[in-house]
Amino acid sequence: MVEIAADRAFADAFAPEDEAIDAAREAAHQFGIDTVSPAVGAALALAAASGPASSIIEIGTGTGVSGLWLLRGAPEAVLTSIDVDLDLHQVARTMFQAAGHPARRVRLITGSAADVLPRMNEEAYDLVLVDAGWSSVLDDVERALRLARPGGSVLVPRVLQGGRTADPVRRDPETTAYRTLLRAARERTDVVTGLSIVGDGLLHLVRR
Repeated sequence: MVEIAADRAFADAFAPEDEAIDAAREAAHQFGIDTVSPAVGAALALAAASGPASSIIEIGTGTGVSGLWLLRGAPEAVLTSIDVDLDLHQVARTMFQAAGHPARRVRLITGSAADVLPRMNEEAYDLVLVDAGWSSVLDDVERALRLARPGGSVLVPRVLQGGRTADPVRRDPETTAYRTLLRAARERTDVVTGLSIVGDGLLHLVRR
């Protein structure tokens, strides 16, 4: 466990964050929001850059930490970010503006994924990030896969839950939801699936 903790700390230090992401992370702490780690953020940026992604949708804006990382990887992309909390969107908008991202490239939609995503164009996005919590993660991933274009990616952080997902003894609803998601993803034939142990785990699905 000591070695794992050291590896995580080293990976986070390998992904330095700029002032904009630092500010967004500090705002998240003030709201009591758990954000993606720097190492996971770097993995998001890498996925956005490798496309390269020109159209990104994010489920779960928070204060903008993950969105800023995505735009670091694809600075010319258009980011659509959905969150149920208007107060968080007001903070995130300030963060995106401070980072120099023009309003025409960052669209914030306040509402639940269940209400908003059916109105989005299917097969229209290069990358979809699903990070709105465990209670809706199974449905959110299904919706995300419909939005991703063929060859597009769906990313889901936190799937390993600090080792709880791999522990068969753990049967709480949160752990069970992520375990069910991973099992279903592995069995799908319409996607290429990969699981990274970065941070608390990052599931990567690519539509065939």
